[in-house]
Amino acid sequence: MEVKQSRTAEETINRRMRNSGGEEADKTIKSGNGVRRVYHNIHLHGHQAQHGEDHPGEPGIDGAMRGPADQGAGR
Repeated sequence: MEVKQSRTAEETINRRMRNSGGEEADKTIKSGNGVRRVYHNIHLHGHQAQHGEDHPGEPGIDGAMRGPADQGAGR
């Protein structure tokens, strides 16, 4: 069975060595090198990031729809 790779070995290694969660962090600290490296992604107090649309809300005890509790948060 033939295995085809669209990336070179160096591209694959670089892709696996990158920080997978630092895009949204307020501060990133890297400790160590090579396969023993560790990334610490720090989110400062008050950091809010919303992913996707607002939640549509849920019905209250009276049956009327309530809006989302976080309407407009993170924007």
